[in-house]
Amino acid sequence: MKKWECVVCGFIYDEAEGLPDEGIEPGTAWNNVPEDWVCPDCGVGKDDFEMVEI
Repeated sequence: MKKWECVVCGFIYDEAEGLPDEGIEPGTAWNNVPEDWVCPDCGVGKDDFEMVEI
């Protein structure tokens, strides 16, 4: 599982954890997150996220 960081605000999307409150189940790979999903903290789209090694 990978982690993706918002380059604007630093929010981390962790594939292992998902975002159950937003309907994204734990274990959901980044490429399976809906294309219209936006960062819950700052509202930017998936294009503004980069994979990070944590």
